[in-house]
Amino acid sequence: MPQVKARQLREKSVEELRTQEETLREQIFKLRFQKATGQSENPQRVSLVRKELARVLTVLREKEAGGGA
Repeated sequence: MPQVKARQLREKSVEELRTQEETLREQIFKLRFQKATGQSENPQRVSLVRKELARVLTVLREKEAGGGA
């Protein structure tokens, strides 16, 4: 999955961002579980997904605060 830029996230609706947040949280859980059981093919993937989740949360907070830009 390619990295998503904050600009692309700002074009999405709040509902879409919440769905993406949930998906990313599930991905992190699965990746951490794989890492713990030694099945992880790409250990750096966890940090990449966490950064993407942080971007989503940042844009969500901007939208909720009424900022948007």
